[in-house]
Amino acid sequence: MLKEDRKISENQPVIRQLDEGAINRIAAGEVVERPASAVKELVENAIDAGASRIEIAIAAGGKTLIRVTDDGCGITPDQLPLALSRHATSKIDGSDLLDIHTFGFRGEALPSLGAVGRLTITSRSKGFEASSISVSGGAISPVKPAALTAGTIVELRDLFYATPARLKFMRSDRAESQAIGDVIKRLAMAEPYIGFTLRDVSSGGEGRVSFRTEPQNGDLFDALHSRLARILGSEFAENALRIDAEREGLRLIGYAALPTYSRGSSVAQYLFVNGRPVKDKLLVGALRAAYFDFLSRDRHPAAALFVDCDPQMVDVNVHPAKSEVRFRDPGVARGLIVSALRHALAEAGHRASTTVAGATLGAMRPEPTGRVYQMDRPSLGARAAGYQMQSPLPHSISEPHDMPGFAETPMMPSGQIPESHTASLGADEPALTQYPLGAARGQVHENYIIAQTETGMVIVDQHAAHERLVYEKLKAQMAENGVAAQALLIPEIVELSESDCARLLAVAEELTKFGLTIEAFGGTAIAVRETPAILGEVNARAMVLDILDELDDQGESHLVLAKIEAILSRVACHGSIRSGRRMRADEMNALLREMESTPHSGQCNHGRPTYVELKLADIERLFGRT
Repeated sequence: MLKEDRKISENQPVIRQLDEGAINRIAAGEVVERPASAVKELVENAIDAGASRIEIAIAAGGKTLIRVTDDGCGITPDQLPLALSRHATSKIDGSDLLDIHTFGFRGEALPSLGAVGRLTITSRSKGFEASSISVSGGAISPVKPAALTAGTIVELRDLFYATPARLKFMRSDRAESQAIGDVIKRLAMAEPYIGFTLRDVSSGGEGRVSFRTEPQNGDLFDALHSRLARILGSEFAENALRIDAEREGLRLIGYAALPTYSRGSSVAQYLFVNGRPVKDKLLVGALRAAYFDFLSRDRHPAAALFVDCDPQMVDVNVHPAKSEVRFRDPGVARGLIVSALRHALAEAGHRASTTVAGATLGAMRPEPTGRVYQMDRPSLGARAAGYQMQSPLPHSISEPHDMPGFAETPMMPSGQIPESHTASLGADEPALTQYPLGAARGQVHENYIIAQTETGMVIVDQHAAHERLVYEKLKAQMAENGVAAQALLIPEIVELSESDCARLLAVAEELTKFGLTIEAFGGTAIAVRETPAILGEVNARAMVLDILDELDDQGESHLVLAKIEAILSRVACHGSIRSGRRMRADEMNALLREMESTPHSGQCNHGRPTYVELKLADIERLFGRT
């Protein structure tokens, strides 16, 4: 039951002009949500000032102290008071709010911070003396001389002391520090040529450095790759594909990881527009769509993608925190991301992530041994003679082909290939150097192919690998011939709201490509006339409602395509080589060659690896031969 609002009098309400302090505190609530928001605004100001190195010091998760030091252009003494005025900025002249080339432009951050905390700005611009100005709870003090060689130091103490109610909504010091670290890392990705240092000085003194990255050198991609390796880890850098594409004035650069290097959540997805970190539903949906056919629904891709375009093509003045953007033509941006990522994934071919091998090696735990006496590695001739001496007698009961699950592949010296393999490998060429997946040496447990490569060995899951190959063939056939539609004897009429009806009819042409034909039936009803034949009997109404839910949640729908490809995946599963089938040597090598020539064959239809590659050095390390 609603309670009577005691703050509204029974008399006619009177409109009042709020004082400057109240206005600034209200504005601060929009711009500064938590300490991480304050750090973001101050660091972006330092970047706009042309800084090459930025140091951030925090205490108590930023609640008691945030200090940002930069070596940028600085602020002249006469400009310091103006910097604390609302809507005062050096970034734009106000004539065109779509021509934004800097992080900041609203002129709200510094006065908002000064309204809810104790803010001090010390700065020195080239050709001027250093000076300082302070503001506490909105009260500004006069400009004073200060000691500083160059750049700017902004110190914010006791955040939200002027609005103590906000302090009750702050999280723990650790959680706030973690949020600040995430903000710094995102900005560091966007600016690889700037050095960043984050210190926690809660205990006093110089404090503890929680994050540091030096300015990178080289061209943009080399600098970005080095910066991402520092922030996201070397494993991401090793398994990331370079992205560089352009379409209709938009350019997409960055790195996206292989499907087998996926995550359990979307925490490793970083998206930027004109260098600005954003959280945009359109871009996230495009990233998901690009990996749609390679990952199961509970896995998420890892990527750091940068969309660059003319500022006139995107509106960044959507939200006070500037974390959301709006493209003039969102379809172009989405199409660019999807096509560029799918092209890069196709070019990766059969490649799988190196983390698969790392996980395999981690699962192998050799028995502890004492001191290992390492002998020199014998020559090729000595090894060949040794293999011949070790081969079983002609009528030995322990011959390999008598052992269950072992393929009839003759034992040969390392580096040579049995004659039965040369038909598929090519007798005139060095097979181990020519083929990445090497030559098949045997089959174990009627499911795993063991192949020797030039630098190690490969273990292939024969069923998963062949399933992917068949699936890719079925998809290619569907793309070439289209999706067959099945006309309903009696069209199914679905009543919808006016907005849902309009939203569904807007994507009717796209749905037709996948065999689902809908049309307006008058009023707010639609008629479903055809459904994809491969799905058999379907509940058309339920499918339409599910499509609407996806459109609401993601701005697009892949439901019909997902159902079709799920059927193709099941067909591929039943039509592929089964686990438990013994394969001949030529069959195993033919499978390896087809994997090498088929895109996406490094992972099955659900993003799991189809093979594991182990380097010889890693294998020797397992046996203490290093």
